[in-house]
This record gives sequence, C-alpha cells and structure tokens, in this order.
Amino acid sequence: MNSDRRLNWMIATMITGWLLYLLAPVLTPFVAAALLAYMGDPLADRLQKFRLPRALAVTTVFLLTFLFLALLVLLVGPLIRQQIATLFASLPSIISQIEQVWLPGFANFFDLELGEDVGLGAFLAQYKDMAGSWGATLLSSVTTTGSMLAAAVLSLFLIPILTFYLLRDWDSIISHLAALLPSSQRETIVELARQTDDVLGAFLRGQLMVMFALAVIYSVGLTLVGLEFAIAIGVVAGLVSFVPYLGFVFGIGIASLTVVLQPNPLLHLIGVVATFTIAQLFEGSFLTPKLVGDKIGLHPVLIIFAIAAGGQLFGFFGILLALPAAAVLSVLVRFAYDRYLKEQP
Repeated sequence: MNSDRRLNWMIATMITGWLLYLLAPVLTPFVAAALLAYMGDPLADRLQKFRLPRALAVTTVFLLTFLFLALLVLLVGPLIRQQIATLFASLPSIISQIEQVWLPGFANFFDLELGEDVGLGAFLAQYKDMAGSWGATLLSSVTTTGSMLAAAVLSLFLIPILTFYLLRDWDSIISHLAALLPSSQRETIVELARQTDDVLGAFLRGQLMVMFALAVIYSVGLTLVGLEFAIAIGVVAGLVSFVPYLGFVFGIGIASLTVVLQPNPLLHLIGVVATFTIAQLFEGSFLTPKLVGDKIGLHPVLIIFAIAAGGQLFGFFGILLALPAAAVLSVLVRFAYDRYLKEQP
C-alpha cells in the first residue's frame, strides 16, 4: 500500500512538472506576481497589527511597491538609456581606435606583422555572405519576435493585477493549502514550509541589498575614475550580479571597451580594474557573508547550473527565480538527507 502511494505521488509529480514545462510562457507573469506577493505579505501583516483592514494594508503595500519601481524606472531609466545610446553611437570610434591605435601598438610590442586581413572592415568583407544569411534569418523571425514582444507587454500589464489579488488573498490561499495536507504528514510539511520561508525570505532580502550596494559601488567608483558611461555600466553590472561573477565580468568588459576613448586609456584602465576588484573583494568578504550568508548552502557550481537550467526551462524569469528555487530545494534535499541517515545509519 505504501509503495503504491509513493508511485502515485511520483507519477503526479512527473505530470505536474511536464505541465509546468509546457505552460512556462503562460506561467511567467503568475510566477512573478506570486514572488512579489510573497515578498510583500510580511509588510501587509505588520500593517494589519496596527489595526488596518487587510484590504487597506494590501493596497498600501501594493502602491508603495509599484511606486518605488516606477520612480526607479523614471529616475534612473532615462539616464541609463542616454548613456547606453551614447555608448552605441561611440562604437565606430571605439572600433577605429582599436584598429588604428591598439592593434598596431600590440603588434609593435610583440614584434608581430599585421597583414591586410586585420580589423573589422576585413572581417566584414570576408564574412559578408554569412552576414547576409544571418540578416535573412533575422528578417524571417520578425513575426516570432513580434509575438514574443506582445507576450512580454501583456505580462507587464498582468503582473500588477495578479500581484494585487494574490497579495490580498495570500493568507487565505496558504490556509486552504494547509487544510489539504494529510494529518499524518502535516507537522513535517509545516516545519519544512517554515524553514523554506526563513531561508527564502532571508536570501531574497539579502540578495537585493547586495545588488543595490554593488550598483552604487560600481557607479561611484567608475565616476571617480572619470568613465563617461559610469552610471549605466555600474547599475547594469549591479543588477546582473545575482549570477555569481557575471556582474564583475560584464562590467569590467564593457568598461574596458569604453576606456579606449579616454585621453589616458592605460590610467583609466587601471582605475576600472581597481574599482571592480575592490568591489568584488568587498562583496565576497563583507556584503554576501553579512547580508546573504550561507542561506542556500549550495556550491557555486550548483548555483550556476541552477541559473542555466532556469533560463533554459523558463526563460528570463527562470533565471530570476533559479536561486530562490535552489534555496527551496536545498531545504528539501537537506531534509531528505537527514531522513535517509536516520533510516539507514
């Protein structure tokens, strides 16, 4: 009887996973809204302790959350957009500087002889047929890209609506789910849920603070160095730092490309490397241990695999949700491991 029940649970889990995989594009706004509701529910509960009705508390949290996001987009967005546009407009100058100054300098330093097939112009002339086929493929995918863009816009409109309703009924949803638990396993499942909530909440809060701190450090450091696109590079590098070392690699790569336009490129390059190195050391020795700690308890290689798997299965939001999902799985794996050791000493 026990084996039959376990087989049924295994089949149900596999079917559920298969359905989630098929419905991944549709589930994206629902998952994002559920995450926002989960993060906002503790604040709504605290407001209720001040004798605010649930509807008013939820409305307050909802407005504060999206007001903060709107102000962030309105204040930082135009500045980043302007700097990114300037960066793209400067790409021809950057390429010319690399071809006319940097490549001959490296060739002279290493005593190399550059042929005629060196540089972007020679590369385009050599691979123009391949570029043409890529262009045709790109044009043929315009319809698909348009539908994906329409789905993304629809998701942006759906997320606030879904977040409000999920946040309003969050406690009711949790209580109804708890009522479905079998009485024999209720205590174990409730304890696992409590541990998961502690790990997930602490991790999300800590990771957001680490991203914000790194964005500020990168932006201030690159501004002091005198980089032209300091704020755009710093903010983007801070936002993508939820992937281990991605913010460091991305930021130092883009910043090094823009350095070639500066009057003293070598001096600025030293400043860029120093800024990202100091920020990385500060993150590893202070920010992550103090704000995040070992909440997930996974090896960095497993964390990178979780992010890659999330992106493959669920796209961009899969990347965003990979680490929270890894945090939840870490609790379940530790529980299964301890249970196995007790049964098989």
